[in-house]
Amino acid sequence: MGYAFLSAYLITLFLSVFERQYLWLFVAIVPLHLLYLANVRQGRHSILRNYPLVGYLRYFFESIRPEIRQYFFESDLDGKPFSRRQRSIVYQRAKNVRETVPFGMQANSQEAGFEWIAHTMFPAHVQAQDLRVTVGGSRCKQPYSASIYNISAMSYGSLSKTAVTALSAGAKLGGFAHNTGEGGVSPFHIEGGGDLIWQIGTGYFGCRDKDGKFSEKLFQEQVAHPHIKMVEIKLSQGAKPGHGGILPAAKNTPEIAAIRKVEPYTTVASPPAHSAFSDQFTMLLFIEQLRVLSEGKPIGIKLCIGNKQEFELLCMEMKHNRIYPDFITIDGAEGGTGAAPLEFTDSLGMPLYDALAYVQHMLEVYGLRDEIKLIAAGKIITGVDIIKAISLGADICYSARGMMFALGCIQALQCDSGRCPVGIATQDKNLYQGLDVADKRVRVANFHGNTIKSTIEVMEACGFASLDGITPDKIFRRVEQGQTKSFRDIYFPKQSSSSPISKNYVLN
Repeated sequence: MGYAFLSAYLITLFLSVFERQYLWLFVAIVPLHLLYLANVRQGRHSILRNYPLVGYLRYFFESIRPEIRQYFFESDLDGKPFSRRQRSIVYQRAKNVRETVPFGMQANSQEAGFEWIAHTMFPAHVQAQDLRVTVGGSRCKQPYSASIYNISAMSYGSLSKTAVTALSAGAKLGGFAHNTGEGGVSPFHIEGGGDLIWQIGTGYFGCRDKDGKFSEKLFQEQVAHPHIKMVEIKLSQGAKPGHGGILPAAKNTPEIAAIRKVEPYTTVASPPAHSAFSDQFTMLLFIEQLRVLSEGKPIGIKLCIGNKQEFELLCMEMKHNRIYPDFITIDGAEGGTGAAPLEFTDSLGMPLYDALAYVQHMLEVYGLRDEIKLIAAGKIITGVDIIKAISLGADICYSARGMMFALGCIQALQCDSGRCPVGIATQDKNLYQGLDVADKRVRVANFHGNTIKSTIEVMEACGFASLDGITPDKIFRRVEQGQTKSFRDIYFPKQSSSSPISKNYVLN
């Protein structure tokens, strides 16, 4: 390669004797030569040391690998985490365009894992055109009538201001709720005008004192806002249960700091565990404290199920002390986030269906089901997804990535880079200003409305005249070649109602 550069210099000098304009070739040759010399002397990248210039092609093609796979090689069914078929149905419903598919099923119905719902010879008629569930137990003074399909937790800071505003405005148009995420209630949540579910994480953003502890005063001031309809205490999330997070100083702008009640340009940690409580009993006391401070708004918890015994102990404490959350959000391990460690994403937490069925069973065993509503989160984007979750115990469903697709997300898999090409997961003004709030809010509302419509159509085809009529014995999965089981057989086999731990646990 050294000889090649020497030859290039000599040829350029020779040509410049006849035409001085050839001296401009040095503008290209010299930088390439310097780059070559730098790469052959460095020891960090073997490819660039062996191939000082051509080696960059490897990094270029690696950087566009998701796009190449998605646009040229991926089939309609094998995209991850969402297939082209799943993404397309969201786009079509958000745009209010034709959503039918031609020429039949693409999935292999004989393959293990294939699922279907048994329809009826005599379709039912669902009276309600807007499926809603009232959240609020016997101790709740301000129950909330929630849509069965709402926007899952996504914080301002993770999402752009235009994305948050469009989501909240879409929720207002469609009459459903928007979870703020643990980053606090931003002006953009309020600007959109939608009903809000204020999520409080371990950082207590928006209701923390200077030491990072929970502040009753700040909580009471914030929760009084009329747009805030419910409060959700986040214990863990499916994508990274028990991990916590960091707000880097560089991203902690004065705007973010004012929302989260922290010092600007400082690194702020969201620890894995809460400081306001340390076990099941003290958590129930904290729930009751928030219920009083909020003047009776619904208070709930969000968690990804891990240790089953811990949740059963919670049920025992609820029954013994007669203190209950108004709702419990179950986040499946298949849930997503902008960034999470690989081990946590792939290996920790219980998948949604298993977790829902377990929680439903425990609440029934301890006689708590009438007090508590269940919210399900984890890749729920179609009417059939909603019906499956309801069959396993969910009353309400969340969707985060489905709503992002409605905003225009193209699954570029760059959420953690700050360079989201469609302006959703970024704080780069040059990118987020390309997201038109007026247009996207309508698409969010359309997606919600058309998904509810689809849910009703499937319910009617299957003979479910109401949400209470959806049962797991009508939903089937092929568990292996030639063998199928209903969701009831898979998730609710005959279980003992006695508790193996109740004899050894002393209640508070």
